[in-house]
Amino acid sequence: MFAETPIKQLNPKKILVRSTNWIGDAVMTTPAVHSIRENFPEAEITMLAVPWVADIFRLSPDVDKLLIYDKKDLYQGKVKGPLNLAKDIKEYNFDAAILLQNAFEAAFVAKMAGIPIRAGYKRDGRGMLLTHGVTITRETRKKHQVHYYQDMLAGLGLETGPDHLRLPLPTELSSWAQGFVDCLRHQTFVSGEELQVEGDISGMPEMKPLNNDSIAIPVIGFNPGAAYGPAKQWPVEKFAQLAAIITNNYGDNGCVIMVFGTDADTKGAQIIRNFSMSTPYHVLDMTGKTSLKQAMALIKCCDVFVTNDSGLMHVAAGLDTPSIAIFGSTDHIATGPYSKKAIVLRREMECSPCLQTHCPKGHLKCLESISSKDVYEDVAKLLSSNLLAET
Repeated sequence: MFAETPIKQLNPKKILVRSTNWIGDAVMTTPAVHSIRENFPEAEITMLAVPWVADIFRLSPDVDKLLIYDKKDLYQGKVKGPLNLAKDIKEYNFDAAILLQNAFEAAFVAKMAGIPIRAGYKRDGRGMLLTHGVTITRETRKKHQVHYYQDMLAGLGLETGPDHLRLPLPTELSSWAQGFVDCLRHQTFVSGEELQVEGDISGMPEMKPLNNDSIAIPVIGFNPGAAYGPAKQWPVEKFAQLAAIITNNYGDNGCVIMVFGTDADTKGAQIIRNFSMSTPYHVLDMTGKTSLKQAMALIKCCDVFVTNDSGLMHVAAGLDTPSIAIFGSTDHIATGPYSKKAIVLRREMECSPCLQTHCPKGHLKCLESISSKDVYEDVAKLLSSNLLAET
């Protein structure tokens, strides 16, 4: 019955949107989430998301409520977890579920929760669980992922809005980040109390003044990690060499490099820091010391962001931060930074993009052939452009 009637005509009042599970994918869905809001301005829209992507939607004006899918503690078990989640969701009496996530589980949970309208791509063997299924076209498969999600909504008969990434930040958090970065720019000492925002940033390194003049110095972000695997990671030693080149070229005036990431990236951050031991205070290890939203606010303030293909790469794109994105095994057309201020650095190989977590040929030439000097040239270019824009 529902499949014969477009979702917009059914006019659901309570909509559950199932988020994707990776930070970068979640960022790329933000235009589609806005389109959902525009099509249903009076509906109550609830986002179901795993904990590590929740900050992408926590502050979104397109989302009214946020439900956390905590598989570690609250919803444990491959079968029991989704069933318990469906049981809890059923209490909300949603009229419709729009599944941005492609997985079978997403449709299974919506079905078991008794949600009458279930919409999404017919993927992962879940077509029979959907009341409104969309077939992926060849044209859509060739597009950037931003268009992939928008095309799904168009396939459901909804009007799609601008393909503009949306990552709003609260004024308090933005002010804190700007104040923090301004201290770095002007080599001002920052006390532990001044670093606090919504709780401590645990283990934050002490800020040291670089010199006594008042010249503002560049602040550069590094993101040496990537969850997918080593085939997406430019060698951390090359990040270290890049840090040394940058700090050497900025000499007496100074610069600051903030290294972002999770606890898993801390070892890499220390390699980067240790390689620049002549001026170690230039490199700040932020790995595992910020929440996602704190990292977002700080990345927004960076003059340049150097990154692997990762979630934070898409965050930088969504925040309009000038970026250099280094690509290895993955497809820069489908998942590159959706930003006019981003430079994609890659080397075309016979085998690229292989989309593998580890180099199937064992040489990783697509990444090894990109030198620190290559990246530095683009860093200098973006920094010069920023300075010209400010004058």
